[in-house]
Amino acid sequence: MEMNPSLKKPRESVDLSKMSELSQSAFPDEVLEKVLSLVQSHKDRNSASLVCKDWYNAERWTRTKLFIGNCYSVTPEIVARRFPKIKSVTLKGKPRFSDFNLVPENWGADIQAWLDVFAKVYPFLEELRLKRMAVTDESLEFLAKSFLGFKALSLLSCDGFSTDGIGSIAAHCKNLTELDIQENGMDDISGSWLSCFPDDFTSLEVLNFASMNTEISKDALERLVGRCKSLRVLKVNKNVTLPQLQRLLVRAPQLMELGTGCFLPDQLTSRQYEELESAFSNCKHLHSLSGFWEANRRYLPSLYAACASLTFLNLSYETIRSGELSKLLLHCPNLRRLWVLDTVNDKGLEAVGTSCPLLEELRVFPADPFEEDMDHGVTESGFIAVSAGCPKLQYVLYFCWQMTNAAVATIVHNCPNFTHFRLCIMSPGQPDYLTNEPMDEAFGAVVKTCKKLQRLSVSGRLTDLTFEYIGKYAKNLETLSVAFSGGTDWGMQCVLDGCSKLRKLEIRDSPFGNAALLSGMGKYESMRCLWMSACRVTMNGCRILARERPRLNVEVIKDEHSDDYADKLYVYRSVAGPRRDAPPFVVTL
Repeated sequence: MEMNPSLKKPRESVDLSKMSELSQSAFPDEVLEKVLSLVQSHKDRNSASLVCKDWYNAERWTRTKLFIGNCYSVTPEIVARRFPKIKSVTLKGKPRFSDFNLVPENWGADIQAWLDVFAKVYPFLEELRLKRMAVTDESLEFLAKSFLGFKALSLLSCDGFSTDGIGSIAAHCKNLTELDIQENGMDDISGSWLSCFPDDFTSLEVLNFASMNTEISKDALERLVGRCKSLRVLKVNKNVTLPQLQRLLVRAPQLMELGTGCFLPDQLTSRQYEELESAFSNCKHLHSLSGFWEANRRYLPSLYAACASLTFLNLSYETIRSGELSKLLLHCPNLRRLWVLDTVNDKGLEAVGTSCPLLEELRVFPADPFEEDMDHGVTESGFIAVSAGCPKLQYVLYFCWQMTNAAVATIVHNCPNFTHFRLCIMSPGQPDYLTNEPMDEAFGAVVKTCKKLQRLSVSGRLTDLTFEYIGKYAKNLETLSVAFSGGTDWGMQCVLDGCSKLRKLEIRDSPFGNAALLSGMGKYESMRCLWMSACRVTMNGCRILARERPRLNVEVIKDEHSDDYADKLYVYRSVAGPRRDAPPFVVTL
C-alpha cells in the first residue's frame, strides 16, 4: 500500500530558544560532556558553546586544546578563568605582514605573560605551538622547568631566542615528543644543543631544525636518532651531508617525513652512493620529502626508490631545473602537494600536469623576486598545463611576472574546486600582457566559478569591477589579500558589504582610503583582523572608527616622517581592551 504523501509528518524547524530545556531533559551532564569531548574542531566547539548555558559549561570543562589566532584578542587570565583543563595551546602573535618586514622590531607579542599564568593554572600543559611570537631564552628555560609533563614545542616565525633556549628544552623536558623549529629569527650560537638531551632520552617523535644555520654535533644527532625508535619526522639543516644522512636513515627507516641536508657534488664515492640508495629504499613509509639544498642531479636518483608513497614534495629550498623535476615526478604517482621554485620553468610545470593527476596543492615561489627574468620563471602556460592535468587542484600559490584573463578563466574551468587561489603577479599594476586590459575578468572568473573559495590573493592592474565581482560572488570567502592594486573606495565597499564570511582583510600599497575603511564599521567586530599599510587612510578616519566601535582595538604604527596619514593600520576585535605593552611607535586610538 502506498503512503499518502499528505500524511507525512511535516519537518519541524529547530527552536533554539528550547535548546536549554532539550539539553537538560535529553542529555545528562555526563553524556553531554562525553559527546563534546569527541569534538576536535575548535570552530565546532565554539559553535557548541553558544547553544545554551549547559552546553557552554560542558564545552568549558571538556576543552583540552585551545587555538588563539591573535594573542591580543584575549588575556591569559580570561582564558584561565573560562577553561580549567587546557593541555595544548596554539597561539599566534604579530600580523602576517611581519613576514615581509612591515612590522617593526619590538612590536610586542611576548610569550612570557602567557607562561606566567599557564604555570599557575595549567601545570599539566603538554603542548605549545607559537607563530610570530616574541620568545626569549629565559622564557624557554621557564617553560622547560615549569611544566613537568611537557611534550611538544613548535616555534614558527618567532624571534628573540637562541640555541641556548633550545638547549634548555632539550635538557629539562624529559617527556618531549616534538621539537619543531621553523623559519625563526633566532641566534644560532652553536649546535651543541643536541648534546643537551639526556643519554636515556628516547621519546622524540618529531625533530625539525631545518632552518637553523650552525654546524651541529653529528655524533649527538646520530645517537639521538638511534635511541628514539618512535621518531617519524626528521628535518635536518643544510650542514648535514649525504654520508651523514645515510647513517641517519639506517638508524631510522621508520621515518614518515624527511628533510634532507645538503646535496653537494663530489660528496659520495660509488660505494657510498649505493649505500645511500639502499637506505632510501628501506624507508617504506615516507610520505613527505623536503630539503635538497644545493641539489646535484647526480644524486637525485638515489631518492627514487622512496618516492612511490610520497604525498608531499617540498623543493622550495633549492633551484631544481625542469629536467630533474620531470625525472623525479615520474616516481611520485601519489603526490598531493608540491612546492617548487620558479626555476622549474613552464616545462617543469608541464611535467607536473603529466605526472601528478592526484595533485591538490601547488606552490610556486620566486627564486629571486627582485629580478624580472622570463628565462628563469613561470608564465600562464605552465599554470594552464598544471590545471589541465590536475583536476583535483584546490590550493594554489603562484608567483609569476605575467598573466592573462583568458588563462585564469581556463585554469578555474579546469579546476573549479579551488578553496585557496593566491595569484601574485610580481610587477605592480601589471595588466593582461596580451590585451593590455585590467585583470578584472581573471578574478571575476575565479569567484564566479569556485564556489568553495575561502582565501583569495589578488594582484595586477585592477579596477572596481574586480571587487564588485568578489562582493557579489565570493560568499564563502574568509581571507582576502590585496597588494599593489585596487580602484576606488567603492570597490572595497562592495567586498565588505557582500562577503558575509570574511574574517581577515589584508591590504598593502593600494589606493583605498577613509570611505573604504569606514564602510566596514559594522563588520569588523565579526572579523579577526584588518591590516592596511601604505594606503590613503588618515588618522582622522582611524579615530572615527575607534570612537564608533570601542570594542575594537585600532592601532596605528607611525613612521617618523608621517603626518596625517596612518602608515600602517591594524584593527582587531578583543575582549581584553587596549593592550598594555604597546611600544611608543604604536598609537592606540
